[in-house]
Amino acid sequence: MPPEPDPADRPAAPHAAPDPADRLPLRRRLVPVVALLLLAPWAAECSWGGFAIDDFLPVIIALGPMYGGAAILIRETARRLGAGWPTIVLLAAAFGVLQAGLVDQSLFNPGYLDDTQYADTRAAAEASLVPGLGFSLRQAYDYVGNHILLTICAPIVFVESFLGAKRRHRPWLGRPGLAVVGVLYLLGSLLVFTSPEGRKNFLASPLQLVFATAIVLALVAVALLPRWRRTRPRRARRVPHALWVGLLIVVAHLFTDPTPGWPGVAVALALTAALGAVVVYWSGSERWGQRHVLAAGSANVVSAAAFAYLVPPYSPASPAAALAGDVAVSVVTLALVGGAWWRLRPAPSDPASTSVDAWPPAATPRS
Repeated sequence: MPPEPDPADRPAAPHAAPDPADRLPLRRRLVPVVALLLLAPWAAECSWGGFAIDDFLPVIIALGPMYGGAAILIRETARRLGAGWPTIVLLAAAFGVLQAGLVDQSLFNPGYLDDTQYADTRAAAEASLVPGLGFSLRQAYDYVGNHILLTICAPIVFVESFLGAKRRHRPWLGRPGLAVVGVLYLLGSLLVFTSPEGRKNFLASPLQLVFATAIVLALVAVALLPRWRRTRPRRARRVPHALWVGLLIVVAHLFTDPTPGWPGVAVALALTAALGAVVVYWSGSERWGQRHVLAAGSANVVSAAAFAYLVPPYSPASPAAALAGDVAVSVVTLALVGGAWWRLRPAPSDPASTSVDAWPPAATPRS
């Protein structure tokens, strides 16, 4: 059997007290928090070409408290519970519904993109309207899916991959820090809700608000189930190289967009479900490591960055500014993926060493 990974690579036990030997100066403990705070809004709004380069900084400053605050709170909740990626994904889905259904309410506002260069997507969205609730299932898939993959999961994967194994699955903040981040998130969300550029003076119907609230609460309840905190034995099954995992996700992404209407939604949902099942199956292997997690988590950012050259920013911009933004996206994406991949290189003393993170987290059987 392959050698057992270092126990420090496994998700921390619920409410585990930090080892005094692992305590770091405050400035070092805050580095990953600040990185996630800044990376989440960039990945959510800039990584796919939504803004020209001169808008990057204003977007990160304006949306950092909301997007970054949500990513930090979700990550800290999961790591404090020792629950791992199932909880992160479910809480990210809850955030996506909360954001699109209750905060900016873009999910229910048919004219949300009318003042942007994406006004022509309205007809395609209306081809998959859910009767009685007045929202497009295609848009729901895109909005919530992008929040799961780009706003929450990818930034967490990047930041954790840059950390050492002992810090990767441990909480970064204490209760005071969590309280500060919670206030930042609430203030950021309130800013978007009250801003004409955020909610755009639209208010969803009571039925729509109740529906979105119920979905959020249901997702949170499922995310916090004790089953996600149970350790399960890993299987001695083979998994492909991490690069093949990422390539599979990139290729699958290409087939989730082209077909319009209800057939397109059905294809996208079926592909997503199948891909998720495959990743869950692979991650139960003792050979699944942090490089696989990085490949799976960064694949959609890579896809978004590649297509940034083909899509216009929300607001009209000069060709030079738009191109500079797309090039900057490519540079940042390559730096993140390449830097994280290099950071996860095997230790010279143990070429077989890995960093394990399963869906759900599982204990590796001993030889």
